[in-house]
Amino acid sequence: MRLLLLLTLPLYILDQISKFLVLANIPTHVTIEVIPGFFNLVQVHNTGAAFGMMKDNNAFFIGLASVALVAVAVMARRGCFLDAPSRIGAALLASGIVGNLTDRLLNGYVVDFLDVILPWYGHWPAFNVADSCICVAAFLFLISGFVAPKPAEK
Repeated sequence: MRLLLLLTLPLYILDQISKFLVLANIPTHVTIEVIPGFFNLVQVHNTGAAFGMMKDNNAFFIGLASVALVAVAVMARRGCFLDAPSRIGAALLASGIVGNLTDRLLNGYVVDFLDVILPWYGHWPAFNVADSCICVAAFLFLISGFVAPKPAEK
């Protein structure tokens, strides 16, 4: 419960405020250079999944996000997140899911606005704070799987 208040809720609020500011201040198809050749702010409407895959499937992703959020809540309630990396990962995952789910329900799309340009790749697909939370959560779950002691079998 403490992680919900200290991590999930503040990151959700940051995600929603940042998206509100983007919608209010950056027109679509406009690029604002922050670090020339590396980082821009944009406004992209994503009706699909990561990297824009499966576009125009908003209803499917609302259902998927809802099921995933319930699964995380049930797992947390059952004590499945035993170590710090997995507990933090669960809090970040919940924040990211709720952030993008809110967009889908309110706007019919997810607002992406962080545009990174990688020298070996070019423009990485635009993303947002919620997406970042989900990616960091996946990394923390991976770490937890390798370093966390496994509970003793019965």
